[in-house]
Amino acid sequence: MSVLSALRELNHEQRHTVLASFLGWMLDAFDYFIFTFVIVGIANEFHVDRTRVTLGIWLTLAARPVGAFLFGRLADRFGRRPVLMIDVILFSVFELATAFSPTITALLVMRFLFGVAMGGEWGIGASLVMESIPPKSRGLVSGLLQSGYPCGFFLGALVNWLLVDHIGWRGLFVVGAVPALLVLYIRHKVPESPAWKASQAEHGKRGLVDAMRGHWKLAIYLMCLMAAFNMFSHGSQDMYHTFEEVNLHLPTGSSIAFVLVALLNLGALVGGICFGAWSEKIGRRRAMILSALLAIPVIPLWTYGGSFLLLGLGAFLIQVMVQGAWGVVPTHLNELSPDAVRGTLPGFAYQMGNLIAAGTATAQSWLAGKDGLALGLPLVMSLWIAAVAIVLALLVWLGPEARGVGFGQRGN
Repeated sequence: MSVLSALRELNHEQRHTVLASFLGWMLDAFDYFIFTFVIVGIANEFHVDRTRVTLGIWLTLAARPVGAFLFGRLADRFGRRPVLMIDVILFSVFELATAFSPTITALLVMRFLFGVAMGGEWGIGASLVMESIPPKSRGLVSGLLQSGYPCGFFLGALVNWLLVDHIGWRGLFVVGAVPALLVLYIRHKVPESPAWKASQAEHGKRGLVDAMRGHWKLAIYLMCLMAAFNMFSHGSQDMYHTFEEVNLHLPTGSSIAFVLVALLNLGALVGGICFGAWSEKIGRRRAMILSALLAIPVIPLWTYGGSFLLLGLGAFLIQVMVQGAWGVVPTHLNELSPDAVRGTLPGFAYQMGNLIAAGTATAQSWLAGKDGLALGLPLVMSLWIAAVAIVLALLVWLGPEARGVGFGQRGN
């Protein structure tokens, strides 16, 4: 099933819901990745080393579970749509505030607050979409929804390439406030989740402990799974632009640096949609395991290509595999989650995984520069992805699957 044919099978309101959630996650990722492009510039302005600046990445990721839980619980009690609008406004406001940080400490505080708001978006958006579309469309739409993340990465790279030399890193964060306009679209075009309304009519507002009874082991498993997923994703992305600047000696506004990041995100877009759609045929677990393991033979091209042509091919292929596995995640987590906590559990598990994996960029930077190891960033990134790919495949293999399960039909 092609993307266009799948979207044509959705009704008018379902297409608006998919588009709004896709844009929400894309713009959220855009705001997040702007920071990764300006690590060197921030370090130079505040006269600190790069490793300290990467604490901004750690703080953003570490704060996301707080937002996932807070906004997820609000979405389970009061509806997906209104809470999603509040969340989008907040992450845009904190992105704008980052631009006016007078010190490195103030900047890190703003990144923490941004992380709280960012943590709520994915879980609410994913549950709103998955509860609103037919089961047969979930795999492909899951891949499309998750592809908003690399599209945001690409958009960040594009804005950085075009504007950073003219408006500086602070100006980029001002541009990052634009997602607040998405609220107008959600308000006028996106309806509330029909599955949420049906659940409220049948069960009312249930407490977390009551709703999660019998599902705590599942929650712990999903957190561990998402920790591996986030180490996989952030380990291949967060330090990539620094790798371009430091190891490939490409300035931040270089057209070659932009092309490499563009190829990386094009691969992510292709992988997410293709493996998401494929999961409808071969199963969620098989699709994720295959894409994770296929990343391993691509690693030498990705970091040791030897020419910009081969590095570009490696950047494309590594993200086909990394985001191919990720493309299955939105539907997989929502299908495994109980109806009463679908606004909370997928997003909270996702963001708790982020918390566990939050030190990825800092760890990679530290290992690459550690005296006596002499590993260098390319080798550290390579070993990291190979190890995480194996762990991720094992965790997926050990876990459950609920492909095509009906929402609101399990009495939970």
